[in-house]
Parts: sequence; C-alpha cells; structure tokens
Amino acid sequence: MSKPFSHTPPGVSEPRTGGVARRHVFYVPGYDPEARSRYRLLFVRELTRYAKVFGQAKREIGRAEAGPLLSRGGPEEPLVQAWRVAAHRQTMGAETTYEVLLWDDLVARDFARSKFVSSVLLLAGTAHAIAAGKLVSFYKLHWKYGNVILYPFVMLLMLAAVAGAVAITVDAALGEGGALGLSLPALVTVPAGLLAGLALLAAMEAALNRIFFWQLLNDWVFNWQHGQGWRADYERRLDAFADHALARLAALAREETPPDEILIVGHSSGALTAVEIAARLIARDPLLGNTDGPSLGLVTLGSGLPLVALQPRARRLRAEIASLVTDRQLVWVDYGAPQDWMNFPGFNPAAELDLGLRPDAVVANPIIRSARFREIISPETYKRVRFRPFRMHFQFLMSNDRAGEYDFFDMTLGPRRLLDRVLDAEREDRARDLAAAPHG
Repeated sequence: MSKPFSHTPPGVSEPRTGGVARRHVFYVPGYDPEARSRYRLLFVRELTRYAKVFGQAKREIGRAEAGPLLSRGGPEEPLVQAWRVAAHRQTMGAETTYEVLLWDDLVARDFARSKFVSSVLLLAGTAHAIAAGKLVSFYKLHWKYGNVILYPFVMLLMLAAVAGAVAITVDAALGEGGALGLSLPALVTVPAGLLAGLALLAAMEAALNRIFFWQLLNDWVFNWQHGQGWRADYERRLDAFADHALARLAALAREETPPDEILIVGHSSGALTAVEIAARLIARDPLLGNTDGPSLGLVTLGSGLPLVALQPRARRLRAEIASLVTDRQLVWVDYGAPQDWMNFPGFNPAAELDLGLRPDAVVANPIIRSARFREIISPETYKRVRFRPFRMHFQFLMSNDRAGEYDFFDMTLGPRRLLDRVLDAEREDRARDLAAAPHG
C-alpha cells in the first residue's frame, strides 16, 4: 500500500509549551438543511460509542443551548447551538465548549426553491465548469469527487429523457391511431403526455431523496454560485459568524481561566466556511493566536475547498487563503481521505492555487495529513461502508474503531494542542520508518 500523503510546510509554527485544560471549539457543518438537529445527536452518539470502544468512562455532556438570535425575514432563530463537555480525569481530557455555527436555514431555502429553477441552475453551473475546464481540474484532483459532481447532471438528463419518453408514449396512445383507440386531438394528448411525465417525476421524489440527488444537486449549485460571488446571504452569515466569534473570544479573554486553545473546525462544505471565518477573524484581530493568548487552530475535514477556490471569479476567497497560508500565529491542519468520495485528499492550496504570494513569502499553512481511514476503521465496517459515499464522508466526525493519528474526539476534547498532536504523529511515523528500514 502506498504511503499516505503528508506535507508539513517549512514555516510551520513553533509548538507551545503546556497542554490544554480548557478548549473552545467553533464547529461549522457542511451543506446540510438539518444541521440543528443532526450534529448534536451525532456528537453524543459517537462520543458514547468512542468511550465503549476504547474502554473509557463516559464524559459528562451538558444540555444544548441556543446562541444569539438572528432575524432572517421571519421568526428569529439561533445562530449557534452550544454545549459543554466536562474535563475527563481518566484521559486528562480538557473541559470543552462546543459551538455549532448554523447556516442550515440558507440551505433549507435552497431546497425550498422550484425544482425547475434548481435544475436550470445545475445545467448552467455544469456547463460553465465544463467550458472553463474546471470539471477536468476536479477530476484530476480526485476522480471520485469528479463523479460526484457529474452525478446530478447525468441523472437530470436521464430523468428528462425518461419523462420525455413517457410523455411521447402517452401522447401516441391517446391520439389518432393510438393503442387505446381514443383518437383524441393533440390539444388533449400533448398536455396529458406532459402531465404523465411530470407525475412520474413526482412519484420518484422519495427515491431521488434516498440517493441524495437533490442534496448533491443543490450543493454543487451553491458552490458554483458562491464562486461567482452571487451568494450575498451567505456572505452576510459569514460576517455574523465573525461578529459572534469575536464577541465570544473577547468575553473568554476576560474570564479568570480563559481557554488554552481555540479551534475552528469545518467539515465538507463547512471546511470552506471555516477557512473564510478564520480569515475574517484574523483580519479584524491580528493578535489572535499570539503567545499572549490561547493558541488558534483551524481544522478542515474532508474539504471541498477547490470547488470554489479554483473558480476564476473567486478572487476574494483566494486572497483570504493567501492571508492564512503565511500566518504563523495560526495552525491550519487539513485532513483528507482517498476513500472519501467527497473531498480532495492531499490538495495543497499554497502550491496549487494562484495566491499571488511574494517570492520571499514563508508558507506556514496548511499542514496536510491523511485521516488513514483504512487504519482507524475495522475491516468489517470498511467493507460495509466503502461504497456508501455519505457514510464514508461522515467518518471524519465519528468514533474510530481503532486508535490512530486521526481521532476527532481526542483532537477536540483531548489534552494536547492541535500542533502537538500532528508533530507527535509525524515523529512516530519517522521512528517507524527508521525501524523498518534495512540495516547493514
């Protein structure tokens, strides 16, 4: 088996001394219309399973609390869902406050629009990606994600063909000389055929949801629109997240025992959101992450960042990424997995994006690592989920079956800082390589 990809940039930050007794996590979910109900349940379930797998006592998890309210053109809804996890004596685990930053209402709004409009947007976005050569770029980065991108486009064409065939068949059967012998005029048969085709599509709705057709269609459309600069609602939400995080961090700094580490963690499309939030926070408070305060970490899991960052008009995003890759007060770690269909494993934005960095710029981020799913998932589980793209994609947020470098709960709840975890694993890899090398 080939060695997992790994990259540590030359300007990586110097490790801090001391462990983490208290941590604050801002977690950003991906493009999910049910985030406010899904991630709390997933966290509690998987942490419980984690304790059983590794023979640990259960950790105390506080009740979920709604954060500040936003007016979104209707009833006010929470921007944040937060809970606390108590310190853990057995593992020396940190007391952790975990905040989920919510943007699922924007996703739900996309799902609520006309399916015809969504379909037209998909055709336009895919045609644009093909014409600009970006679909080829996505395939080169990870062929599995290329297939995921193309899947709703091909499915849409197939559905249109099937509905069209049904419409033509019904029109022919009802018309003159048709199989039903009714000889109805075209004024009747054509609308009847169209209605039959549309009825078939409506009858397939549940099946289409089970195979994630509309989820992937709307997700691709969102990324395309975002790359074109057409999502003002999303930009406003990013600003709201930054406002909230800065206010929260200022309040934490005034506490008697402030956190030792701040983590911004994003999964899937939320990895891109986490990058954008981190850039806004640092732009507004350049002292974040310095040695006088808590260490600042950015963790991107199963990221789809190239979907937006490679689009020609995404200049603001590339400027934000450029600001992060040279920031030595930030530790940015990107975890990917070749087994995951919906990420770009090993993608290095500092090397593969045109960021306009100066020739003398010292690149400090991101540190790139493989989650090594084959090592942390049991063979039985791996066989069961390897062809279930969404299940594999969510492994980043789930309990390991086996101990390994990638460990979501040790990373977010454990006693080590993010950079220490990564560098410790790197040293262990080198030691194993030296031990396995032939001597003589």
